[in-house]
Amino acid sequence: MAMSPKERDEKRRAKAARLQEEDLRMKARPGTRQALAEIMEWAQVEENGEAMTLLIHRIHELGPEAARHFLSAPRHEIVVSDFVARRLDQFRIGRELRAPDLMLGDDPDDTGIYLPEMALISPGTSDQTNR
Repeated sequence: MAMSPKERDEKRRAKAARLQEEDLRMKARPGTRQALAEIMEWAQVEENGEAMTLLIHRIHELGPEAARHFLSAPRHEIVVSDFVARRLDQFRIGRELRAPDLMLGDDPDDTGIYLPEMALISPGTSDQTNR
């Protein structure tokens, strides 16, 4: 006699508990999904879970140094173009010409956006009370 769906679920849950299985889920963007699909094709693996399990175990076999290499996120190098460097320099020079008495550390732009109307507001009061 065939098992009912309820009996199949109970049997599946009992097996998962016996094997200490844990459900791992993740969301993946198209690029990540495509990379996994290519890896699965190269290794002739048909199931996502099997591919991810194999990847985890193979990286673990390589040891901590290799795992750090594989799991480190690529960092982007910020390169300021000559044009941007010139514009920043022009801004700095213009700032010095407009306010020559400001020392570099006293520049209100060093701490964020300086809004002249905010200078009229005394500390500890809201801007609504000073208008």
